[in-house]
Amino acid sequence: MKKTFTFLLSAMMVISVWIIAVPEPKANAAAFDIDFDTICKSIYLENVDTDTAVYSKEADTRRYPASTTKIMTYIIVSESISDIKNTSVTVKGSVLNELNGTGSSVAGLKENEKLTVYQLLNCLMIPSGNDAALVLADYVGKGNVSAFVDKMNQKAKELGCENTHFANPHGLNDPNHYTTVRDMAKITKYALKLPYFSEITDTTASDCLGEDRYLITTNHMINSSSSYYYEYAHGIKTGSTGNDSGYCLVSTASCNGYTYLCVAYDAPYEDEDGNEYENGAMIDSKNLYEWAFDNLEIKTIIDKNELMKEIDIEYAWNKDSIQLSPTNSYSTILPRDVDIASIDKTFNVPKSIEAPVKEGDKVGTVTLSYANQKLVTVDLTASETVDKSEVLLVMDMLKKMVTSIWFILAIVLIAILFITYLIIVTVYSKQKKAQRPVKKYRKF
Repeated sequence: MKKTFTFLLSAMMVISVWIIAVPEPKANAAAFDIDFDTICKSIYLENVDTDTAVYSKEADTRRYPASTTKIMTYIIVSESISDIKNTSVTVKGSVLNELNGTGSSVAGLKENEKLTVYQLLNCLMIPSGNDAALVLADYVGKGNVSAFVDKMNQKAKELGCENTHFANPHGLNDPNHYTTVRDMAKITKYALKLPYFSEITDTTASDCLGEDRYLITTNHMINSSSSYYYEYAHGIKTGSTGNDSGYCLVSTASCNGYTYLCVAYDAPYEDEDGNEYENGAMIDSKNLYEWAFDNLEIKTIIDKNELMKEIDIEYAWNKDSIQLSPTNSYSTILPRDVDIASIDKTFNVPKSIEAPVKEGDKVGTVTLSYANQKLVTVDLTASETVDKSEVLLVMDMLKKMVTSIWFILAIVLIAILFITYLIIVTVYSKQKKAQRPVKKYRKF
């Protein structure tokens, strides 16, 4: 009987402690429509002030970049040579001969002449000299142009270019030489931060080789005597290898405090009779700049001091909820007539959080969208510090315990076992009493 009692008592203790806790469930661009047709097959227009793409057309389609390739060439040279104004390079005749029969645009470099890297960069970017591209690549590559091109491709990867591969430093057509307007925008934005890049690419004429060897820009958008001239345009690089690449142009424009970058590729070059078309890359770029300046403006979408969302907070004394605010303010470029209230906000936050919470702790995110296009995702943080109440925590634990299905089942089982025990004890007692010997009394 003692063994039976001990077993039942142990079972009751184990069951009363064994309560399973089941956790409750916890709760890179805008592109706008334009009102005119474009000529180029691929275009990418970005507001540089907010890093927002405002118009794109086949932005990720691979195209021949032609001489816009030289933007990457400039990058590699600039990062490989620390003192470009005082480093001299001797022009090799063997390097110049590599361009024989290619019909290349050249800066007119002469064999054995010594020029500074700065002069050669002017020759590279202003008249689009393929000769300057090869001389610089040969110098930086220590006689190995392929090694220089390897650096170009490595840099493209570092900049996040996903559809770019270079085969040469000048841009002559090659099946393995391609990029996209989106990738070229990444490359150009990086180049704009380098020494002398903006200065050189926005130069219409330079006498850096001497007064008898003027370098004249191929970019008619910055040439005031050209019909393509646009007063707000600055640089950067033209390109064309005939019908293979079409007309290409990378440029920027600034007006009233706004700056845009436009990459326009593959505008038709000539018709079936060999008659050249107008430069559609320049036409598109100018039209897009005018549209952007006339119709778009920077708007503040959210303010970091704004209370954007309220959620429940648990285990806090005399406090049921907490406000969430964005980590930082966010502004972007939008059409002038857009009402900020029309910006869609998609919250990704839990239904509730547990104290303690410190001011600034990340709690969730909010994604902002306009016209079904994601603008940005911003972190939401606690707007205040809230301490935990241990009393409320214990009370909540007790409440959850006594209302748990497992606790109820345990109580029922304990009751059954206890009743069973009582029955067993009762039966056992009766049996033992029945087995007692009957005492016989003598008669006197």
